Amino acid sequence: MPELRKDPITGRWVIISTDRAKRPSDFIRKSVPLPTNGICPFDYGNEHKTPPEILAYRTSGDRDQPGWRVRVVPNKFPVLGIEGELNRQGEGMYDKMSGIGAHEVIIETPDHAATFAEMPERQIEEVLWAFKERVNDLKKDHRFRYIILFKNHGEAAGASLEHPHCQLIALPVIPKRVKEQVDAGKAFYDLKERCIFCDIIRHESAAGVRLVMETDRLTVLEPYAPRFPFETWILPKRHESHFEEAGAPTLQDLAWMLRSTLRKIDKVLERPAYNFIVHSAPVQEPPLPYYHWHIEIIPKLTKVAGFEWGTGFYINPTPPEESARFLREAGLA
Repeated sequence: MPELRKDPITGRWVIISTDRAKRPSDFIRKSVPLPTNGICPFDYGNEHKTPPEILAYRTSGDRDQPGWRVRVVPNKFPVLGIEGELNRQGEGMYDKMSGIGAHEVIIETPDHAATFAEMPERQIEEVLWAFKERVNDLKKDHRFRYIILFKNHGEAAGASLEHPHCQLIALPVIPKRVKEQVDAGKAFYDLKERCIFCDIIRHESAAGVRLVMETDRLTVLEPYAPRFPFETWILPKRHESHFEEAGAPTLQDLAWMLRSTLRKIDKVLERPAYNFIVHSAPVQEPPLPYYHWHIEIIPKLTKVAGFEWGTGFYINPTPPEESARFLREAGLA
């Protein structure tokens, strides 16, 4: 029988449609093809095809030249512009402001064909350090209230270029979905004086049925009420509200954990397109005892259609307990 499950953080309901239950092989999808050779602005020797770099970790070479291992550049087609004032104003009953923000691209590696599932752990760790360094720099600009880090892998997930890269967007407002999570965490903390994310980690580690794997520092799990099949979360066991405050041991462990998790997903789901998003507390806030940074990985296996748009409900044909079991049994840890 289908189940309605309530997300313990946001209160959002999802339908676990067990009558439509699907194994990994049941999803109709296209695997992300191996990258092809061609002219890519992110490849070695094409540094002049991107805006000047903001940050680079180098083995050799000068700025905007080959020799880099990780490179950060402004997005050539930014969704927001960094110059100007916010200029908040009303227009009758409506509100608007200038489109101020930052939009950057983190080029993960010179290797056009690499993926997070295949890169050396040290390479992934350097990408995470670039995340941390750019957020800590941008948060000095008090126009920015939230900074989102995300990766679109594969055309179905929104990637327009094959070369492995992530993106960063700094916003002058706190997104509604982020505010819902933060406010829900605060309401739980005010009632119980505990972090709801920490409670989830403890519960899932003890129960084991939705646990994928864990280390001394990090937990990988399938959430109780996932919107999408094989939606996977990575959370630090130690309470931290801001990703950019994570220390070197956590980033080193996270590099291994990300690689291992994505290797499992690639094996079970045959190299699907996916999004991953770093959820962190608003950057101008002090450390929050009620919010917990985490990474969400969402393979692109189903489509959001009229029912979801019309109701805010999601229909998930794969129970998270089954997803966790398939990923645990994939090995490759």
